[in-house]
Amino acid sequence: MKSIKRTQRIITLFLLLFITGMAALVIKIQRESPFYMMNSDKHELGMVYDRNGEVIFDGSGKTQFPEGSLIDLGNLIGDDKGQMSNTLVAQNIDKLNNYSFNAGLVKEGGKAAIYTTLDHYADRAVYNAYMGAKGCAVAYNYKTGEILVCTSLPNIDVTKGYEGIADFETGTLISKALYGTVPGSTQKVSTVITALEIMGADKLFSKSFTCTGHYTNKNGDVIDCHNTSGHGEQNIQQAVENSCNPFFAQLVADPDMPLNSIKKVYSRLGYAVNGEEEQYIDIDGIQCERASTTLVDSNDFNTQWACIGQGETLVSPIQLMMWQSAIANGTGKMTMPHIIDRVTDVYGEVSELSKTTYSKQLFSEDTASTMRQILLTNGANHYSGSIPGYTLGIKSGTAQVKNGDEDNSLLVGFVDDPRHPIAFCVLLEDRYSTPVTSEQIVSAMLNAICN
Repeated sequence: MKSIKRTQRIITLFLLLFITGMAALVIKIQRESPFYMMNSDKHELGMVYDRNGEVIFDGSGKTQFPEGSLIDLGNLIGDDKGQMSNTLVAQNIDKLNNYSFNAGLVKEGGKAAIYTTLDHYADRAVYNAYMGAKGCAVAYNYKTGEILVCTSLPNIDVTKGYEGIADFETGTLISKALYGTVPGSTQKVSTVITALEIMGADKLFSKSFTCTGHYTNKNGDVIDCHNTSGHGEQNIQQAVENSCNPFFAQLVADPDMPLNSIKKVYSRLGYAVNGEEEQYIDIDGIQCERASTTLVDSNDFNTQWACIGQGETLVSPIQLMMWQSAIANGTGKMTMPHIIDRVTDVYGEVSELSKTTYSKQLFSEDTASTMRQILLTNGANHYSGSIPGYTLGIKSGTAQVKNGDEDNSLLVGFVDDPRHPIAFCVLLEDRYSTPVTSEQIVSAMLNAICN
């Protein structure tokens, strides 16, 4: 009798193990079958849409796109050909799989899709505004984090394939908005924020420094001003508006700006300081490079130059834009950007839905408020004519690149309008080689988004 009961228990155990194993196998097949289907020659992908329902990627290849219609978004949206990896499609290709374990491969009527926040009309308007020049432009809603514009030149129309890829211009297959660039005087926004955090608004505004056209620091290094005759004595507001290098070099060397405090605030802003590991900002799977700089001695040319926006400082246009949100919102917290609004599965059901998220506290609300007013004053005094129709907080920058042989032009800022809460960054490369200006590009972008 004991032998029979023992046998029954053993059989029951084996049956339970068998059932458990089968269940695990079914779950494994259900989870992994889409992956294997994606890597077969029979897979079919769904659509990617812009915010207005326009197709900007068709995985089935059935949409007839007009000639060059996607050339403003090619290196951001990408495709499934494997030539570009840091793109929306490449990093989210599983979301476009028109296959499920239950439904199988849905070749007709599969509804897997990504609905983006992008405004294709505005992206194309920006692309056209460059008039063949190179650079990039990015803009987003600083309340919600929705990226509206992200175009980079040169670009590629992915519907035409990659014939002659060896002859493509440098930068064609990447979205430059995601990668570090020399920020020029747009870096001074970070330096003013740092000064406000360290000494407060009252003390900062009480300081004045004289610009004679150049400044010789304690180490004997000379930092020149773009105005060779100098700006004379000025305060922080005037220095921002004049974008005065000698003023900022003296500010960095001021005893009320200890280097360790500068490094702490820069780190809090998101810089990788002095060789720290450069992590990435994740934007729906797309990697955006984190800002980096080198700060070793407040009286050293390279440290002062880095805080002015040259030297070893690199910042992506997207991160420059994100800092503007922390200022414009008055919170000291960045609104984190996203490109995907929602994802639908093969049945057309919403499987993912975006939400607005924020960074940790980068700087105080008092600092945000003061910085906001500095930038708005600069916008009112210097940009109401060149970018008409908008109340702007703004800062320009000229970045010397290629060993000083070329100058890039940058504009970062925000629109102070609750109807159009837009933050932006525009980079125009080699500005003297083209008749277009960064102000004209910003104006075209805002007109396309807002009107």
